[in-house]
Formats: sequence, C-alpha cells, structure tokens
Amino acid sequence: MCVQRVVTFSQKQVNDFSVQGQDYSPFGNVNLGKETVDYPAANFETLNEISKISCLCNESDISYEKNKYSVKGMPTEAALRCLAEKLYVQDRNISRNLAANRNPTSRVSGAYSAWRNAYDQECLLEFTRDRKSMSTFCRNRATNEGVLLVKGAPESLVVRCTSILVEGQGIVTLDQRYREEIEDQIRQLTSTGLRVLAFGYKPMESFSLQGVDPSNYIKVEQDLVFVGLVGIIDPPRPEVIGAIQDCYRASIRVVVITGDNQRTAEEICRKIGVFERNANLNARSYTGAQFMRLSPEKRIQAAQTASLFSRVEPNHKLLLVDILKKEGEVVAMTGDGVNDAPALARADIGIAMGSGTAVAREASDMVLADDNFATIVAAVEEGRAIYQNTKQFIRYLISSNIGEVACIFFTAAIGMPEALIPVQLLWVNLVTDGLPATALGFNKPDPDIMTQAPRGRTEKIIDAWTFFRYMLIGLWIGVATVAGFIYWYLYFENGPKISYAQLTNFHKCGHESEAIQQMYAGVDCKIFDDPIPCTISLSILVLIEMLNTFNALSENQSLLVIPPWANLYVVLAVILSISIHCGILYIDFFVKIFHTAPLTFAEWQIVVNMSLPVIFLDEILKFFSRRFARGKKSEVKKSV
Repeated sequence: MCVQRVVTFSQKQVNDFSVQGQDYSPFGNVNLGKETVDYPAANFETLNEISKISCLCNESDISYEKNKYSVKGMPTEAALRCLAEKLYVQDRNISRNLAANRNPTSRVSGAYSAWRNAYDQECLLEFTRDRKSMSTFCRNRATNEGVLLVKGAPESLVVRCTSILVEGQGIVTLDQRYREEIEDQIRQLTSTGLRVLAFGYKPMESFSLQGVDPSNYIKVEQDLVFVGLVGIIDPPRPEVIGAIQDCYRASIRVVVITGDNQRTAEEICRKIGVFERNANLNARSYTGAQFMRLSPEKRIQAAQTASLFSRVEPNHKLLLVDILKKEGEVVAMTGDGVNDAPALARADIGIAMGSGTAVAREASDMVLADDNFATIVAAVEEGRAIYQNTKQFIRYLISSNIGEVACIFFTAAIGMPEALIPVQLLWVNLVTDGLPATALGFNKPDPDIMTQAPRGRTEKIIDAWTFFRYMLIGLWIGVATVAGFIYWYLYFENGPKISYAQLTNFHKCGHESEAIQQMYAGVDCKIFDDPIPCTISLSILVLIEMLNTFNALSENQSLLVIPPWANLYVVLAVILSISIHCGILYIDFFVKIFHTAPLTFAEWQIVVNMSLPVIFLDEILKFFSRRFARGKKSEVKKSV
C-alpha cells in the first residue's frame, strides 16, 4: 500500500498533489500538476500538518534490512509513514539534510525521527469502528503547546470539523462551500479505487485519558480543524483476478466484505472482476448500515444476491455468516482482526491471515500464511484433486475386486473348472493391484476440475451412478476372465475344442457310466488340469486391471484428453506389474509355484482381445458422466 494522492485547499483552488513510488521506499517526488515540489512540508503549511499527523498519529514501524523494506503494524499507517518521508518537515535545514541522505537504512525514518524529537506523545485514542478514527495528543517540546492529531474515515471525520486549514489564509470556518468541495474530492478519489483518509487536528492545552471511556472518544474529537485528504492505493495482487474467475467457473460465489468506503470498494471490485465494468450495482452492493436497515426477508435476499458489503462492522459479518448457513450454503470466511474472530469461528471454514492477530488465528480452522486469496483457490483445487484421487483409488480397487468375485461366481455357477486358483488370486491382489493403485494417488487434477459443480454436504463418495459404474466394469472383468477360459477350451485353434456341455460337466469326465464315457469319447480328462486356460484367465485379469488403471486416471475425462502418460507413475507401475506377471509365466521356478504356463503369441491375442473392450466400455460411461455433470453444473449456476 502507498499514498498516491494528497488533496488540500487554498483560497481559490484545490491543491491535488500526486505522490510517486510503489513501495515503502522513502524516496519519491511530490508533484503539483506537472511541477515537482521541493521540500513540500516546508513550502505548504497543509502538507506540514499532514506530515506531522502521519508520523505522530501512527503506530507502525518501517525498517530496511537485507535490501528490502519491512513493516511492523498496519500497512495503511506504514503508507502514511512513507508519505511523511517524501513530504519532509517544516524546517528547511532538516529537510535539506534528509534530501541529501540516500542511505535507506537511516533515511527510512528521517522525518519520523524529526517529528518525534519535536513532540512528546502523551496519550493515544485508539481506533474504534463506531467513530472510524484514531487520534493522539502530543505536546510541542519547544513551545509546550498541546494538540490533538486525528486521522480517520472522511465521512466520519469531516462532520466533526468546524474549521479548515486553507493554504495561504490560515484557519477559516468550514462553510457549506468547502464541505461540498470536500465531498466532491472524496467522490473523485474513491471513484479511482483509492482508500481515502481525512486529516484534522485540534489545539488543546492538556488532555488525559484517565476516566475517559473509549465510547466517549468521539466527544473528544469534536470541533476539529480539517487539513486534507490522502488517497492510498491498495492494489490487488495480479493473480486475484484469475482466481476470482476460477471461483465463478467452479460455482463458488465470492462475496467481498470490507471496511472501505463503498465507492472505493465498488471500484476495486470492478478491477478484480467481481463486478463488470458498467454493471448496475443495485441490490449487489450494500453498506453495513444499509444492510441492517433491511427487513429480515430482504436481508436474506441481499445475502443471496449481493457480492459486496462495505463499511462493515463485526456484527454484520456474523449476521451474514448465520444467514448464509441457514440457507444451506457452505461458508468460508476470511479475516485478520480481533473483531473478525466470532465470524471466523461461526463459519464452516474460518480462514485467518498469517499476518493477522493471534485471536483470529486461534478462532479459525486454517491460517493463510501468505495472505493471498489465490492460495485459497489453489487449496480448493488441491482438495478437489485429493477427493477425486481418493474416488479413483476406491473405484479401481472395488471394480477389480468385483471382477475377481464375479469370475469365481460365474465358474462355480456354470460348473466349470476353476479359472483362477487361490494362489493366483492372491498374486493379483498383493502384487499387480498394489503398484498401480498406489500410483493413482499421484494423478494430476482434471483439466475441468475447477469447472465442476461443488459436491453437496450430504453427497456420498459412492452414489447410485458411481456404484452402477463400479458394478458394470467389475462384471465385465469377471465375464472377460471367464470368457477367455471358455474360449480356449471351445474355440481356440490349438485347444481341445470340446463342447460347452463337456466343459460344464468336467467333474464327470472319466466316470464309468456308459453315457458319460460316450459324452467324453476322445477327450483326455487331463485337459481339465491343463495350466494354460488358467494362465489365460489370469493374464486377462491382470491386463484388464492394468487397462482399468488408465481408465482411473480421471473420473470423467476421456483418455484422449488425459492420456496414460499424464501420470508417468501409473505408466511405470503398469509396466512393472506386467513385467512381474510375465516373470511368473516364463520363469520355471515361479511357473511351478503359481501353476502357470508360457503363453504363445496366439494365446496372448486372446488375452488382448478380451481385455481391450474395458477401455471402450469405460469411455461410454465417462461420456454419460460428463453429460450428467454438465446438467448438474447448470442447475447450480441457476441457483447461484
């Protein structure tokens, strides 16, 4: 934050000073029109008072260490400290010495030190939200004169001013003409998105805080002399604009709640994309006072439609959270101050700023270390990705296990030999399932993850449609595994080419009954113990599960959009799993353990042909899922 404009008044004109600089550096020119003003505080009485108030009515500290400026305290006050350094002081000799000093370590507080050496600060009237101002009582060490220095929100401070410091004329009555001119200048400054502060003072012989309640500070800050206005820019981070658009695409509603002036807040909201440039803001922008004047029904409507609440007090934030929660919204609230703590605690997700108060951090659910709104959006994307990967992990394992169960069930139901023996099932579960399932945890977020509608509070991780998909893929795995087993016995060129009846009555082969002997005439009963068909079934199961791993790269996106190499861990896991599987087919030691046999090229063709359809089946299911997701998103948009 830094000061860009300073407005004071002379007898015949408004003095509109522009201030150079984009950081907390004390170096920067002050221009009046096109002319640079040398030692501004020494040449303009009004600027001298603004420099004094900026330093003495200030609790911040700026230092220069390790080639950068750092701030302790409120950024707004730090911006005023920086302004004072550019204005210098009334004493020209001190100002010349400050101008000659180009060492940022000492120069960063040159004017501040000069004012602190000239005045003693005797008491501080801290900022309160009801009066929207802060003041300090100081005494001049040389003259022993006392003065109350005040800064605050212009709409709150100007009404307490009865006089105005006019350049070249001194203190005059603050009449209606000056008040209208001040209001016009405030409108001009706020319309450019600047935060505006008003400055004033009141000569006082003495003052003590003893016995004065903070609620009565406003009575002390009366009959002030108005000095001028300061316009401070609080530029939004460049990434915020994109982050807000990401929120809208994700059906997340962004509501700006600020203590700033309404016009300032509206202009900033236009800059960051909360409002369109020429949008009608009727019923979309409220001050806290306007919101509280609404009826309960109108408040609910405003909470659901408005995107900006300005000049807000803590109880307004709390009320907004309560209304939105009652309307079924999931509310995330940000804040950094002590007064934000109730709203942070009440929200579904309280997000405190890392630079904020300890009270706010304690009341919140999470702390935003970098104070950057875009980080919240990144966290939403990461959370969705984790949830999505969890679903894909579950989907892969459940559909694979359903396939294994279906395989056992089908072979038992139709009376065939076991397509998979127990040790082979154990092998699939422990080795070939484990690696790809683990690799799925490294899936990148889907390209459309931030355009999907948020899931509801009560939405289950496995809904009816998801369960249907699991079952259909799982059943296909079981059918394909059994089908490969049957195909080898019935139709394979180098197979026994027995009939279906012979296969499903295999346990009768070798029976002494004449009818059975005729049924199995010419059939060697040892073929039912041949390891090749079991090996084909096992290989189909393994290959389908590997292909199903690629299906699980995304819940809804086609493999044409998210190809297998989008997650290299999955590719490596699949290659390693298939390599290990080939090891138990072609290494004699493992062949004996797992009761397998080496497969020929023709037999591998059976495996591939039975496995590939799982890709096309899942692509069809994903197509319908995308259609359903688009319908759900349109419904959410209508409600928002």
